[in-house]
Amino acid sequence: MSCIQGLPRKGIIGHNLSMPTREQNEREHFFGAAKIIAALTLASRVLGMLRDMAIASFGSNRSTAAFIVAFQIPNLFRRLFGEGALAGAFVPVFTDTAESHGQQTASRLLANCMGLLAVAMLVLMAVVQIGLVVWVSFWPGQWDRRLLVGLTTVMLPFMVTICLLALASAGLNCRGRFAYPAAAPILLNIFIISSAWWVSRLAGDISGKLYIVAASVTLAGIVQLAAAILLLRSLGFSVRPKIRPVEPGIRPIMRLMLPMMLGLGFLQISPLFDSIIIWVLSTTEHAPTITLFGREIAKPLSAGAQMHVYTAQRLYQFPMGVLAISLAVAVFPLLSRYASRGDLPSLRASLTRAIRLAMMEGLAAGMGLFMLAEPITHMLFVRGNFTPADAQASAQVLRTYAIGMWAYCAYQIFSRAFFAIKQPRTPLVVSSALVVVNLALVVVLVWLPWCGVRAFGLATTSTAVVNTCILMVIFRRKIQRIGGKELAVSVARSLVCCLAMAGVLWQLGRLLQGRPAWMIVTANVPAGAAVFLAVAWVLRAPEIGEILGLIRRRSSQSASSQPADEL
Repeated sequence: MSCIQGLPRKGIIGHNLSMPTREQNEREHFFGAAKIIAALTLASRVLGMLRDMAIASFGSNRSTAAFIVAFQIPNLFRRLFGEGALAGAFVPVFTDTAESHGQQTASRLLANCMGLLAVAMLVLMAVVQIGLVVWVSFWPGQWDRRLLVGLTTVMLPFMVTICLLALASAGLNCRGRFAYPAAAPILLNIFIISSAWWVSRLAGDISGKLYIVAASVTLAGIVQLAAAILLLRSLGFSVRPKIRPVEPGIRPIMRLMLPMMLGLGFLQISPLFDSIIIWVLSTTEHAPTITLFGREIAKPLSAGAQMHVYTAQRLYQFPMGVLAISLAVAVFPLLSRYASRGDLPSLRASLTRAIRLAMMEGLAAGMGLFMLAEPITHMLFVRGNFTPADAQASAQVLRTYAIGMWAYCAYQIFSRAFFAIKQPRTPLVVSSALVVVNLALVVVLVWLPWCGVRAFGLATTSTAVVNTCILMVIFRRKIQRIGGKELAVSVARSLVCCLAMAGVLWQLGRLLQGRPAWMIVTANVPAGAAVFLAVAWVLRAPEIGEILGLIRRRSSQSASSQPADEL
């Protein structure tokens, strides 16, 4: 049996008779963790939705657009380090170190990484802060530009704390502690909600309120990091960051991380580019037109376009974060362990299982969002200065994102599978190339009268589908097979379930036409979910049995003395 290039040639030959039981228990431990992560992530996403509702209540205007763009700058580094280069490079090396040299050596490696990362991020923050001061001093521009720079300056320290938190969370995940890393965003959401709904009442205008919200972001980052450090200390980790001596594991981490940073830096900046495009092409009172090729042309986007795209993104990311990303985070250390051992059969089995679950979740969530886009948006966001017309515009954008949900979910699994086998360049090269395609699609589609602000969702969906398909083909070649027939049958079953759910939602929509949005959502969501699950049960979808099996195992484990956060 051939092995993946770079993996030890162990296979399953020579394993003792207890090995299958150990591997099965280990696999179920990590897949069981997905449910814990999902539950905590669900709580975080619910609070995150309340946070977005609070911000949206300030209205679809230039001030809230400035806050959205400013908040994306520290979030860019969260995605780059927390969900990308550093975590992706750290987990496999940390796992290898712990398995080969013990936890004490792994603890020193984590402390060394924390120290080096802290220095790098503090230097980067200082450079960016100086650049912002120079920019606003020599080119102050209109009030909206000054507000954008001011909000960015206030939130930049969050860039440092969130990156250190991501590294600490990766260490906790590798030790089987998934609870706090999944729950940490809850603290951020609580701080923002409190400031947006209560503390900001102390300020008079919207700009003053947004400054208070920005300050709460920075404060929340400090609290999040402090709690993670205390938890690491309770597990016996060295929590004092160290710069010297440099541990042997730093070099392989850097070898994995640097090419990933180049690719991911290009990839993760794409959402920020989208926001900048919206910022430039949105109509304002002092700049209703833009000059192109020497001609004055009316800007193609409305003043509220930034908020419309933002709310649509938050809505489609809600189920993706609860379902697919939770599953991917839980399965990543497991895939890394099997790759480290060269256990190709277990790697295939776990990967195929994760993809089946992710595809089913993505198809179901995408269909539900597409059918209920307008009532959901209306119910959640129409309050304060956010109008029904804003809700309708956001719903149109949401539908364009929803049709690609299955691709977003599957991509989360495939990208981590490449990281687990220490071949991260492939997804980064593919994704980076598609960033150019995505930006080209946006630049072209945004000017079409029938498209406008929907260009951002259409471009994202198109490139996500192509990206996922390419990664699937490449990874299949690397491990010879990934259960293609099994995946095809699973997808076919899920599509039948989706069609049945869509039929019920369409009929209920006709019956409830003209009713309040909350009534439509309250009736349709449980009905759609029930129909999907019922049809899946009739079709004997194994995914349903796997989910129920996880619940039963979790119930039995809860009755024992095993700590809950180990699951």
